[in-house]
Amino acid sequence: MSARAPLDVATLSHPGMVRTHNEDSVFVDGDAGLAVLADGMGGYSAGEVASGIAVNVISTGMLQELNSGRELSKVDVGSGLTHAALLLQQQIALANKGIYEAAQARPECAGMGTTLVATVFFENRVSIGHIGDSRCYRLRVDRFEQLTHDHSLLQEQIDSGMLTAEQAKYSLNKNLVTRALGIEAVVPPDISEYRVEAEDIYILCSDGLTDMVDPAAVQEIVASKRGDLAEAAAELIDVANQNGGRDNISVILIRVPESFLPTGGWLQRWMSKKPA
Repeated sequence: MSARAPLDVATLSHPGMVRTHNEDSVFVDGDAGLAVLADGMGGYSAGEVASGIAVNVISTGMLQELNSGRELSKVDVGSGLTHAALLLQQQIALANKGIYEAAQARPECAGMGTTLVATVFFENRVSIGHIGDSRCYRLRVDRFEQLTHDHSLLQEQIDSGMLTAEQAKYSLNKNLVTRALGIEAVVPPDISEYRVEAEDIYILCSDGLTDMVDPAAVQEIVASKRGDLAEAAAELIDVANQNGGRDNISVILIRVPESFLPTGGWLQRWMSKKPA
């Protein structure tokens, strides 16, 4: 990997106020530019097994690839994806295979699966892979935006016009996902890619946060504590628990310092064109 400043990161996971154990798993490495969050589902401890496999497989595989010196920004002609996005797609497929095979081999893990959101930052780009209703948001200056689109029954009802976003807040179908890692032999992720700007903040979270805390409140907390991501993560967890904490709650916060971006990149070119 190139010599660059690390991302500023913070992560926190909590079982919530109702669940007896935590089935979420998280991983973040600011030096590598990698973050993975999974929210497991299944009987007994199967959800914890599924999320653990997902995070372990993807983080281990991606770190090996990121340390190999491969040119991540090169675009694959066949798929139109950067190598970073392709690597993420491949590691998610391996994680799906591992969870599916474990579920087939272990009766106590039958039907287990996990939602997933993962990001890899490179040069002035970020690739995002996701399955289910774990989300990635971005705070850019004062603009807050959801970058992932839930794979859930509720989202399908919103998309079809059956429910408005306001009505969806009171739906009983919040936790019904339509796609989950490991449930079938092949489960394709959604892969997207965005330009990164200095001081962007990215929020990866499980639905234990978003079911309890409105996006506007998430934005307000992160914006007010952008200088201390650990404190922001703690407040997000606290507010979710104060609002009921009905599920496990996990967050990863990532701030992109200007020194992370490549010298000679878009920001430097843009700055060089500005009048003195």
